[in-house]
Amino acid sequence: MASKLRIYLNAYDHKLLDQSAAKIADVAKKSGAEIAGPMPLPTKIKKHTVLKSVHVNKSSREQFEMRVHRRMVEIKDATQKTISSLTAVNLPAGVGIEIKQV
Repeated sequence: MASKLRIYLNAYDHKLLDQSAAKIADVAKKSGAEIAGPMPLPTKIKKHTVLKSVHVNKSSREQFEMRVHRRMVEIKDATQKTISSLTAVNLPAGVGIEIKQV
C-alpha cells in the first residue's frame, strides 16, 4: 500500500529544526521512499508589547517576539516499512511534528 505523507515540523530554534528535518529525510530515503524537501515554510512571528512603567512613563514600551520556524517534508510512495521507520525516529525536545496522509 503506497501513499503520500506530508510531515510538518515546527520549532523555535531553526538549527534544531533543520537537523530534525534532515534526519527524517535520511530515514525516509533509506527505507526506499522518494522525498521532496525539506521545504521551508513562512516563519510565524508573534509580537507582544508590554508597558515598562505603569503610571508616569506610559509611552515607554518594550516589544518582545517569538519566532516559530516551520519546515515540510513530503514523502511520496510511502510503504509500511517507511512509516514504521519514521515512528522509530527520536526527535529532540522542542520540535513539534505533525504527519498528514494526503
